[in-house]
Amino acid sequence: MTTISQTAGRTLRPSSSGGFFSALAQRLTALFDRLERRSAVKTLNELDDRALRDIGITRSQIEDAVYGQFKTELSRYL
Repeated sequence: MTTISQTAGRTLRPSSSGGFFSALAQRLTALFDRLERRSAVKTLNELDDRALRDIGITRSQIEDAVYGQFKTELSRYL
């Protein structure tokens, strides 16, 4: 006598709750990352121009530097 499993014709996929929690974790990580970057922008904006010059950026480059878009090769012309 042969026994056939009920799952033989089904594809295996992760449960929907696992996908939900993974998506939720990604959203929370993105939120905390965004809040941390906003805090960094605020902190850098509170510095005077001399302090910004010491770390190698100008006031107009703060957001680009925090969000990773600052081009170091362009800074040598400042």
